[in-house]
Amino acid sequence: MASFKIAKTVLKNLFSKPATLMYPIKLREYSKNTRGHIDIVIEDCIYCGLCVRKCPTGAITVTKAEKKWEIDRMGCIQCGACVDACSVKKCLSMGNTYSAPQTTKEKDVFQDARVPDNTTDSQNS
Repeated sequence: MASFKIAKTVLKNLFSKPATLMYPIKLREYSKNTRGHIDIVIEDCIYCGLCVRKCPTGAITVTKAEKKWEIDRMGCIQCGACVDACSVKKCLSMGNTYSAPQTTKEKDVFQDARVPDNTTDSQNS
């Protein structure tokens, strides 16, 4: 009797689609509302600091003088509060893919490339 149950399961698995994806060959398609990671368009940012005040974990740091925006990916909980707070310029968005795994705690630093570097001018004088 038990062999009939096993045969039924084997035949069912032979003629049905696999339950998992063939990962390297077929990549997963994430839904539109997947909360994966925070993206920024640094050229549009005005460094107002609203995202810093709304972040519940304190993972975001903004330096207006240096035009620098940084995020601690290990501290970010992908809640989207910073994206909602950035309603003036809409420079923050929620990407629907996950960040790459990390083994060390590092901050992603974004700095506006249009800012002249004053450190080289003061050293040459």
